[in-house]
Amino acid sequence: MIILERYLARAVIGGTLLTLGILLPLLGFFILADEIDAVGVDGYGLADALVFMALSLPRYAYQVFPIATLIGALIGLGALASRSELVAMRAAGFSVARIIRAGLLGGVLLAGLAVFVGEVVAPVAEQRGLELRRQALSGDVTQQTPYGFWAIDDRAYVNIREIASPTRLRDIFIYQVDADAGSLVATHAAGARYSEAGWVLEDIARSRVSAAGVEVERMERAEWNSMLDPGLLKVVVVAPQMLPVWGLYKYIRFMTLNKQDAGPYEVAFWGKVLHPVLTLSMIFVAIPIILGSARTTGLGPRIFVGVLVGILYYLVSRTFAFVALLFGLDPLVAAIMPPLLFITGALFLLRRVG
Repeated sequence: MIILERYLARAVIGGTLLTLGILLPLLGFFILADEIDAVGVDGYGLADALVFMALSLPRYAYQVFPIATLIGALIGLGALASRSELVAMRAAGFSVARIIRAGLLGGVLLAGLAVFVGEVVAPVAEQRGLELRRQALSGDVTQQTPYGFWAIDDRAYVNIREIASPTRLRDIFIYQVDADAGSLVATHAAGARYSEAGWVLEDIARSRVSAAGVEVERMERAEWNSMLDPGLLKVVVVAPQMLPVWGLYKYIRFMTLNKQDAGPYEVAFWGKVLHPVLTLSMIFVAIPIILGSARTTGLGPRIFVGVLVGILYYLVSRTFAFVALLFGLDPLVAAIMPPLLFITGALFLLRRVG
């Protein structure tokens, strides 16, 4: 029986890898098509667009992994059903529960692969691709924010106008209010660099405003003890979907301390945490579809059903995400409800075919 379980698990894994092998080139084509308009601008050439496409693919692979798993399970197990192998297994006493367990065994390995791609490969590749694209288009790696990046740093208010890199900042304003002394200290630094010892401000103009008047002080450089570190600034310039789970968690804590809305990041965080559950639920959904059709349905209809279920899942998950952002639904509930709904539907189908 263990041999049969491995055989079914390999079918699921093989079908999923085959599906990814078809989907990723298509996704790469669409990414490249979006970049064509930028080709020829400044130093951005076709080779740069191809590199950007290649570095963007891991994130898209991670995003479509659950749907690829669903279609792959339908292809892999469907091939066995078409050759009557599933029927023979069930006639020999191989229960539906064992078939589900074998499929989920392959799903665990696939979920592990998806986590590795989404947490290790994709964030690094995506950030590198964006840096190369910005550098080619503008000749500089500076990330200019429209209104600057604001943060509450202990009892100071910090405004960073330009984040050149996680360790290099430009045009920094620091406002400190001392209520006991009745004074305001406003510091402007042309730049800041991060070293092992911490931040160092450069070309500083500091004004102290009090009842006695205004005192102005200028310094070439000074140490800056701040809770802002390169790891945190690294996630500031990246969309939530591009961040690893730990980066999202760290940024959510930071935004909560700064009394800012962390809703989009919380939705993305729980979506990533539950991503392996989603991958397994897609296999669970595929099995009753296969058992219900057995030998009567060809490969084309199965793929079509898989695509429809994938589209339906995307619409349901996006609906819950918008409800969480607009109406205050708990992000954990918004992330876990779509898999639960589809697993419930799969259990209902299993009762009919089992």
